[in-house]
Amino acid sequence: MISSLYIKNIAVIKELNIDFENGFSALTGETGVGKSVIMDSIGVLLGTRSVKGKIRHGESDAMIRACFTGVSDEARKALIAYGFDNCEEVMLQRSFNADGKGTVKINGQSVTQSFAKELGSYLIDIHGQHDNQRLMRKSEQLYALDSYAELDGLKNEYAKVFHEYRDIKSKIADIREREREKARLIDIYRFQANEIDDGALKESEEEKLLLEEKRLQNIEKIQKHSRFTYHVLHGSERSASAMLGKALSSLSQLCGVVPEAEELASRIDQVRYEIEDIAEAISSWDHDGGESVDKKLDKIGLRLNTINRLKKKYGNTVEEILEFRKSLAKTLDEMENSEALLEDLERSLSKIKSELDEKATELSIKRREAARTLERLIANELEFLEMPKVRFVINVIPTSEPAQSGSDDVEFLISANAGQEPMPMTKIASGGELSRIMLALKSILLDKDGIDTVIFDEIDTGISGKTSRKVGIKLKQIARYAQVICVTHSAQIASLADNHYLISKKDIDGSAQTFIEQINGEWRVREVARILGGLNVTENQMLAASEMIDEGKKL
Repeated sequence: MISSLYIKNIAVIKELNIDFENGFSALTGETGVGKSVIMDSIGVLLGTRSVKGKIRHGESDAMIRACFTGVSDEARKALIAYGFDNCEEVMLQRSFNADGKGTVKINGQSVTQSFAKELGSYLIDIHGQHDNQRLMRKSEQLYALDSYAELDGLKNEYAKVFHEYRDIKSKIADIREREREKARLIDIYRFQANEIDDGALKESEEEKLLLEEKRLQNIEKIQKHSRFTYHVLHGSERSASAMLGKALSSLSQLCGVVPEAEELASRIDQVRYEIEDIAEAISSWDHDGGESVDKKLDKIGLRLNTINRLKKKYGNTVEEILEFRKSLAKTLDEMENSEALLEDLERSLSKIKSELDEKATELSIKRREAARTLERLIANELEFLEMPKVRFVINVIPTSEPAQSGSDDVEFLISANAGQEPMPMTKIASGGELSRIMLALKSILLDKDGIDTVIFDEIDTGISGKTSRKVGIKLKQIARYAQVICVTHSAQIASLADNHYLISKKDIDGSAQTFIEQINGEWRVREVARILGGLNVTENQMLAASEMIDEGKKL
């Protein structure tokens, strides 16, 4: 549930801090005091509303923050998947400037706006006149039915098969498309393959050639210094190797006299052999293989030119070119054997289509079963909400082609009057009817949504006082299972709330500011009486308001 909401510098709100309680809370106030600003602010925080034009006049930045306690399992799973520790409490904060730039934080850690929006969908469910229009979309109607039928597991199984089915269809379409120009493409691919094969490339070849080219370009320097080094180490009577030999011979004369002489002589001998090995290794650098350096450089240059020419066409490295050659071989094999491959794919498609049809049929059966039950439940709810003559029908219609969600179109139909055939809600449902249908759905689906807070923004629009009372009773019933917050202009609804918040607006230093305060006792009675109507609150209105509040406490 949302335990607190803080808003700073949004429209008429300078600074507002609201502590919400569990149960059913009503927000009331005269027109224009800022009720819609509070709802907009929650929408901005959850990422469902734009920040454009929201900052209070004269201010450079704004901030909205909400604290949630006892968050749902779905919200905790999303947080853990994002990298947060398992937590029962969440503080969601959004700050932004006049350009719309800002930050979103969860428990003090910056997150992406898209994740905050995802998390918000698990924390709060908002319903207003705009949100009710979502119910007109077939996709939303399908989602509502599937939520009631609890089809997530079966839909995931279907989706897995559908993706495989779609991939095979795509491969078949690609092969058939290539068939139209197969001969031309095969010639092109064969030319590319032959050109690469003619190059006879080998892995790491370019690196070796470049090293050899560098060596040959510096051959005179290498010969000069290698000859000198060999001469000093082993190539003369006064070389290091010769002098060490003499030292060894001399020290050997002391082996029977000085105990350490034998060990030291052995070490000198090892050093001499090591120097001779080094000298022999260096002496090989002086050889050119019997071929002139220029000829060798010409051969290397030609080879590097071949490699560079192929790199310009087929890859940045020799390895990439060879990998491209492998892909060419695979493509050529597929194209040259496309008929056999096409037959294999079509057999696979037929098999996977049968499996897909089986899953789709299972989905359809469960949807139709759930639709009949949901129709009855919604009919009962609508009868309670003063819509007894309304027929509510859920059509589950087979589609010609399978889709991501199955092979069904789902559409909600209503008949507002006796004797009329049910028609799509998009054609005949009024705002008031939509609000009550949404409320009926919400009361049935609440335990399946996993959302702890539901906000209804002016759900009483377009309905009478008696119906409003029924709506209020339904909100109070929903509040037994979830926190309910309702912005209302109806005394019949507000008087039923467990908690009542009054929103007002005052001019402070020539600037309008919105305030909110929880009200009880006579103050609450007076606010309900004001909503009942009249230029001035009368004793009869006060008495009626008090009776309505007392009646609400007994429900």
